[in-house]
Amino acid sequence: MTVKQKKRGRPRTHEGQLSAQNIMEMAKAMMREEGKVPSIRKLASNLDVDAMAIYYYFENKSCLLEAMTTSLIEEVYQPNGEQDWKLELRLLCTSYLTLLSNYSGLLETLLNMSAESPANVFMQRFSFIIEPLKLNKIAEQNALDLLVDYLHGFALAMRCNNGEIPLEFDMLDGPLALYCLGLEHVRVRDKQTQISDVTMNAHL
Repeated sequence: MTVKQKKRGRPRTHEGQLSAQNIMEMAKAMMREEGKVPSIRKLASNLDVDAMAIYYYFENKSCLLEAMTTSLIEEVYQPNGEQDWKLELRLLCTSYLTLLSNYSGLLETLLNMSAESPANVFMQRFSFIIEPLKLNKIAEQNALDLLVDYLHGFALAMRCNNGEIPLEFDMLDGPLALYCLGLEHVRVRDKQTQISDVTMNAHL
């Protein structure tokens, strides 16, 4: 009986058609279906390749996980700055919640990851949306933390809902409206503080 030796080199024969994109797409499909990140062995089996072929494109499972989750987060709404910032914020929130709903294991995966790439995608889009408010860095970070915690709580509530009172995205409208009022208040307060500082300096 001849045993085929496994190598870490570039995949050959039918594995030669493999790519990082193919691997990520299969991993995402399996995660959506199974609700958890697939093992390298199971992923390789579904791709009909040797597990070593996966490691040619991704050094380890953590690298694959970071690439896969970043690719998923990049699917959320991409703001263009041509619409009202409040509308764009709602679109960002609902698309993010839709993603978390479609991939039931994604939230836990994101919360347990040490890699920052996936979170940075959401952060950059959030920052772009609220840029017209000209918030200071501390206020912007607080606003981001508050929103993300709320969305994660909403996503968890949707998953745990027993169906008696269905959770719909329309339920976001009230809390988001209040949240936006808070951001506008912070903007006005910051402007007033800046004016006071300028006035005080002028008298010194």
